[in-house]
Amino acid sequence: MKAAYKKYAAVKDYPNFSKHNNYMANVLTEKMYAELRDKCTPSGYTLDMAIQTGVDNPGHPHIMTCGATLGDEESYEVFKPMYDALIEARHNGFKPADMHKTDLNFGELKNAQFDAAYVRSARVRTGRSIRGLGLPTNCTRAERREVEDVFKKVTSRFTGDLSGTYRSLFDMTDEEIEKWISEHLLYDKPVSPLLISAGMARDWPDGRGFFVNTEKTLVIWVNEEDHCRIVSMQQGEQGTGGNDMYAVFERFCTALNTVESEMKKEGYEYMYSTHLGYILTCPSNLGTGIRAGCHIKIPKLSQHASFPDILKKMRLQKRGTGGVDTGAGSDDGWFDISNSDRIGFSELELVQRVCNGINTFIEMEKALEAGQPIDDIVAKAS
Repeated sequence: MKAAYKKYAAVKDYPNFSKHNNYMANVLTEKMYAELRDKCTPSGYTLDMAIQTGVDNPGHPHIMTCGATLGDEESYEVFKPMYDALIEARHNGFKPADMHKTDLNFGELKNAQFDAAYVRSARVRTGRSIRGLGLPTNCTRAERREVEDVFKKVTSRFTGDLSGTYRSLFDMTDEEIEKWISEHLLYDKPVSPLLISAGMARDWPDGRGFFVNTEKTLVIWVNEEDHCRIVSMQQGEQGTGGNDMYAVFERFCTALNTVESEMKKEGYEYMYSTHLGYILTCPSNLGTGIRAGCHIKIPKLSQHASFPDILKKMRLQKRGTGGVDTGAGSDDGWFDISNSDRIGFSELELVQRVCNGINTFIEMEKALEAGQPIDDIVAKAS
């Protein structure tokens, strides 16, 4: 317990959520706060540290934010009542007794190559955390540097189409950094209030870096929002088959397994539990952490009155192609379509769901272009 907490009753410290709308604020009651406020994890992560981002940032214009973060692997158990309620609300009723499953068998993916006239890029991304080290919200400088050292060693052993180069941001010029950012291969310095409030911008750019393979179809971001974020992608305009989700998923699964096997040589392993799946900084990314998506041109379908219901029925989400802050859509008919679930379904199931959705959306768009109804296609969609 922090000494300052002893001076006041918990009700005096309870945040004012009257103007808030995020998952944490909606589930954290005064009683729950009083039960958890004085606890902390072995590394010193407190409830107030966990909820700070949701206290400082009441909401987001395009998405419902979690409003809480994890500081280490022990956070979930120490503040279990709050996380359980948040996870159930965020992840479509995922209960404390539910178990997660993982499946990286890319060979089982079906119907994953799309009509190039409608799909120009495909990507699959997730995050991974290293067991025993603090997450970016709560790590020491030494822990952050250790994370980077691990990934430098791991990626230096990549071979074949995974092989490439690791770069530390601390050693790069501003011009170099901007060049990689402009190519969508590098993350920017945290400027989002959500990340800053959570403590992820500390000591920037110490301990940050990224790996990119020679073909620029695999990137690994180190110490951004998570210990690492692994992204497999292909852009059609670069002549690399942006309509081929199978190739993207194969590379993704191979990279995940290679990172894990090489990491174990250094005495480390991923944070994982049979309940939560892979443990990441934001509760929204528990489970698989996967967001698989394509940029697809659907100007007519996106204007159809049934489109919001179709997305909900197929458990998919849309964004503009500029990312989460362009959630309203795209003026030229291009949208980023991806899975809305993260936990409770395997990686293979979620990527397959996206592939099924992309193929169905193309069928619908073609029908609308020909002036035909899509009622029958909608009825079959699932």
